[in-house]
Amino acid sequence: MPIDFSKFPETLDALHWMLGVAVVVLLFLQVLVLTLAVIVLLRRSAALPAPERAREEPATQSAVTPPAKVEVAPPPKPIILREPTPEAALQLLGLFQAEARLIDFLEEDIGAYTDAEVGAAARIVHEGCRKVLKHHFTIAPVRSEAEGTRITVPKGFDPSEIRLTGNIVGAPPFSGILVHRGWRATEVKLPQLTEGHKADILAPAEVEL
Repeated sequence: MPIDFSKFPETLDALHWMLGVAVVVLLFLQVLVLTLAVIVLLRRSAALPAPERAREEPATQSAVTPPAKVEVAPPPKPIILREPTPEAALQLLGLFQAEARLIDFLEEDIGAYTDAEVGAAARIVHEGCRKVLKHHFTIAPVRSEAEGTRITVPKGFDPSEIRLTGNIVGAPPFSGILVHRGWRATEVKLPQLTEGHKADILAPAEVEL
């Protein structure tokens, strides 16, 4: 069968046209698929929960060492001062005057007297004051050791009971010589005051008739 070469170019042009259209369609479909894939990935990233996103952050954030806790010393306790009442002191001074004439002795100018005269008066005052102490107070030494012995003052001692003297260096415990044992009142037995008693009258004036 003879071939008509005059029709061959027309057939070839038609094929080229169909191939071109197919290529354009495929390129459009590829671009469309890629665009849809990008949109899906962006939506998944936006919808990802917070714990999942936190996993992607650097692990050093959770490994940060918290700051050390600084301990603050408690404030010192306030010192409460008690207002003294003069009645008991005046009553005691009145007792010393009544039994030992203590105020008379202290108010007297002893410069004009001899040592023997002062000594004789001091003996009377001493006996009267001792009588008041024995009758109205029970007194005991603060320390039981003999004076002149070496003792140890422990840490946390009460400064109202022990007074340190001399060369004080460092922190307790301290070792030193007991110079004075100190005194402690364990009982007080002052007489009761009547209503209207004037405690400031230490000794009434005496009038001889």
